Amino acid sequence: MKDPRIKVIIPAFNEEDSIGLVIQDIPDLVEEVIVVSNNSTDQTEENARKAGATVLTESRKGYGYACLKGMEYVAVQTAKPDIIVFLDGDYSDYPEQLLKIIHPIVKDDLDLVIGARVDRLREEGSMTYPQIFGNWLATHLMSLFFGAKFTDLGPFRAIKYDKLLKLQMEDKTYGWTVEMQLKAIKQKLSYVEVPVNYRNRIGVSKVSGTIKGAVMAGVKILGWIFKYSFK
Repeated sequence: MKDPRIKVIIPAFNEEDSIGLVIQDIPDLVEEVIVVSNNSTDQTEENARKAGATVLTESRKGYGYACLKGMEYVAVQTAKPDIIVFLDGDYSDYPEQLLKIIHPIVKDDLDLVIGARVDRLREEGSMTYPQIFGNWLATHLMSLFFGAKFTDLGPFRAIKYDKLLKLQMEDKTYGWTVEMQLKAIKQKLSYVEVPVNYRNRIGVSKVSGTIKGAVMAGVKILGWIFKYSFK
């Protein structure tokens, strides 16, 4: 793939202190950065625009809702991208590592790349114990039921745009990442994980930072796995 067109979709809910940093660290080869404000009540939208991003709004709360809004926007554009990158807006990921994330697609023609938040590259405290255990459980179940080789459900990921459309993504909330990986397995997409750095986010997590969020995310993720295990 030579000189791919790349767009980045960033779901964001009240990330006014971090969103500008995320956008400024994204490599210049990206054609468009799309921030989807998921019912933010702070200056997230204003700060994202100032940093040069296209800003969309999605009033229905949910990570999946925000990602789907970004995809709807891309779908009506005349010039379609070759690669879509998903990235969080809390500055826990290292946006400059986007080059590392897309490399297996550009150079090796793979379909999907997951940024794996491996232990040696994680800042202390950047992932909670429920997150670590949840990732371990989910990926081990995916290995057991489907023979998958994933070790993480990391949000920093890249996928060929045409393959993304074929997945027919539907999850509206916490199951978005695992849904993508499960459907990629089912459709026999080529995939790989690449180790990425991970740091403590700016602000409080809306998922792992609350008991309700952690429980709901766990239920949704396991629900997708068991749903597909019986198909």
